[in-house]
Amino acid sequence: MLRTLGLAFALLLGVVATLPARADTATPDQVVQSIADDLGKAIDGHQAELKSDHDKLIKIIDGILLPRFDIDYASILVLGQYARTSTPEQRTRFAKAFYNSIAHRYAEGLLNYTRGRVRVLPTKGELSDKRTIVRTEVVLDDGKTLAVDYAFRKTKDAEWKAYDVIIEGISYITNYRNQVGAEIQKSSLDALITRLETRGEKTLETMEHDQKGSQ
Repeated sequence: MLRTLGLAFALLLGVVATLPARADTATPDQVVQSIADDLGKAIDGHQAELKSDHDKLIKIIDGILLPRFDIDYASILVLGQYARTSTPEQRTRFAKAFYNSIAHRYAEGLLNYTRGRVRVLPTKGELSDKRTIVRTEVVLDDGKTLAVDYAFRKTKDAEWKAYDVIIEGISYITNYRNQVGAEIQKSSLDALITRLETRGEKTLETMEHDQKGSQ
């Protein structure tokens, strides 16, 4: 699951990197298909270099992801009920710390991406003016396929931005909302933000471990 989410996150990085500024230049599924092809070309031959230079990999991710990923909206969804009682400063700090932690956690997933491993499926029904889901299949090493969907929303500036990854029907937003909620209940939102800011991906690993232990 971790490797697959890394791969899904990697494709998301490529998808959001070149989404058109206006929604009428290309549909989201057309963009995903073209980027799925282009991403493989860009990564091939550079895996060893990027694997040995994690800082460079993170800089690449930041340059690609931040302009087109709706981290503020995604973070509000992850906070769930706690978003209503948080301050604007807390939400801003959480969004930045959570994004940085996710980027570091799944950075090497970008290196697992190879051409032909993602199939973009036809869109079902009419595209919404505000939201849409891009459905894909990821081909695993053993030849089996995994359903990976990407949720997009259109901002007030008419830009399509990605905010969620759904693997086999499981949303990363929902998954982390449960983990974040449990952590806040054990301590506080401020304490969680501080841990994310100082320990980053290690905090995510602890949260995931605790959730598995409680199941």
